[in-house]
Amino acid sequence: MKALLAILLALLSTPVAAQQFDPFKEARIDNDPGASIPLDGAFVDQNGRPTSLQRIADGRPLLLVPVLHECPNFCRVTLSGITDAIAALPAGERGRFATVAFGIDPREGPAEAADDLHRLAEQTGRAPPPDTFATTGPKSAIRDVTDALGYHYKWDERIGQYAHAAAFAVITPQGHLSRWFYGLDPDPAELGKALEVARQDKTGGGWAQQLLLVCFHYDPETGQYTPAITKILRLAGFATVLAIGLGILFLRRRTQ
Repeated sequence: MKALLAILLALLSTPVAAQQFDPFKEARIDNDPGASIPLDGAFVDQNGRPTSLQRIADGRPLLLVPVLHECPNFCRVTLSGITDAIAALPAGERGRFATVAFGIDPREGPAEAADDLHRLAEQTGRAPPPDTFATTGPKSAIRDVTDALGYHYKWDERIGQYAHAAAFAVITPQGHLSRWFYGLDPDPAELGKALEVARQDKTGGGWAQQLLLVCFHYDPETGQYTPAITKILRLAGFATVLAIGLGILFLRRRTQ
């Protein structure tokens, strides 16, 4: 199975590698569970008030979502997926964690952060979950957090956008990376378990989902990420045929 996944990843990456700007290389996550995340950096929330991740967390786990508040691609879809997952959690979870739409573009400010949450409410048809914040800040403070998280992103001069991954981190009250969730549609049950693990300052989970990071193609002409569903299905079909062929070969050798 690992070999098949490696083949899929290699085939998915091949066309992009020929491009001058490779978003699959620039937008990546170096998963390092247990890494210490600085929570005392100076940021500003959506209301223009000075804050920090430590103040927002207030002794609770954090769901930290690196975003562009004016992202034309999938940041808002990521946030709406998290919002839906939070809404499906048991009522007893409310108030036991905080969510941060963590702006990674230092050019953005409180107005863009507030607009982001407003558009999120319009998209989902409900107000953002309690204890949801949208932050902005200086480049140095942002980079301190993203570097500690192992979250890599890069500015593409040709289209004037950042290449970045769709994911969010679960951070423990003690400021350690507990795990990552990848993609756009987190499972509420898994999210609930992850929050409980984080409250114990432990790590775990998130490894099997890393393939989701490559499920979006980058079009250098439009600057858009689009689902590579057709290609993935073709590659999955190829992998299935390959697996069947290897299985037949293995059975023949056993019968000889």
